[in-house]
Amino acid sequence: MSNPLESWSEEQRSAFLYRACADAEAGTTRADLFARLAVEAEAQAAIWRAQLTASGKPAPRPFVPDLRTRLVAELVRRFGPRPLRAILAAMKVRGMAIYSRHEPGGHSAPVAGNIEHRHRGLGGGGNLRAAVFGINDGLVSNASLIFGVAGANADPGVVLLTGVAGLVAGAFAMATGEFVSVRSQRELFEYQIGLERAELKEYPDAEAQELALIYKAKGLSGSEAQRVAKKLVSDPEHALDTLAREELGLNPDELGSPWGAAISSLLSFALGAAIPLVPFTLSAGAQSLAIAAALTGVALFAVGATLSLFTGRAAVASGARMLLLGGLAVAVTFGVGKLFGVSLS
Repeated sequence: MSNPLESWSEEQRSAFLYRACADAEAGTTRADLFARLAVEAEAQAAIWRAQLTASGKPAPRPFVPDLRTRLVAELVRRFGPRPLRAILAAMKVRGMAIYSRHEPGGHSAPVAGNIEHRHRGLGGGGNLRAAVFGINDGLVSNASLIFGVAGANADPGVVLLTGVAGLVAGAFAMATGEFVSVRSQRELFEYQIGLERAELKEYPDAEAQELALIYKAKGLSGSEAQRVAKKLVSDPEHALDTLAREELGLNPDELGSPWGAAISSLLSFALGAAIPLVPFTLSAGAQSLAIAAALTGVALFAVGATLSLFTGRAAVASGARMLLLGGLAVAVTFGVGKLFGVSLS
């Protein structure tokens, strides 16, 4: 952020929220981290204040938090920072990565040489997992819809129309949701990286100190944390990536493309939703519902077995569990259709 007054306000707001986090974490090592980060934010605010006065502009009035900041601070004091870490990160509160699986007591703290490696995710496997879940969502939701309508003794034409409508509506709803979600993540990342880039240019030593505090909270000794932080900040582009991960808790590698996520979600949902529709499109007559039930059961088992690749469970057990849960959803909606439905033929 290039406007010194806005930057001053951002740092003051961060300091206010850091102190709220420290209050909520009283009695823990994290309280000390947030208290120190509050001091660092106030020091950085003083730098921006000095720039204002040096340029001949009037010094800002004493900071008064706005309604949103006061509301978030109150929620933090009531519920703690962990459930609010996404909101806090968006409001320039650093250190949220300590609530990830890498905090003390979890996996090892960062050390020079393995900082990048520990952030590598599933990559293509993550995309495959998302696709499998998309297929499962389409399969269960549309099968439940189809069987619910069929339970009301509707004719195959009505069931087909309902299933097609459910497929189209669900697929576009999923695509819209994914697009907005990924776009929002990217906007947050771009905004925060812009802030970090400006701050690295203005006060790299202060940014290194913030990063060192976070690494120390994760288990490094004070001297090692300082050494790693200074080494990272010496390379601005590398530092930006690391600050996004360590200070903001963001992983740039997992942001993806909004359009790619939307199209993938649409296609995977549509594929799953099409499975119980197949017999009705083939005019299988009275056997359509039974064939749809068989196809749905096989697909549910296959989806569950595929998910075992990511959970480590036995494929048969995972497939059986998915078949049971999906079958229960379909049975309930069929029963509701039977109970409240009327014949449309």
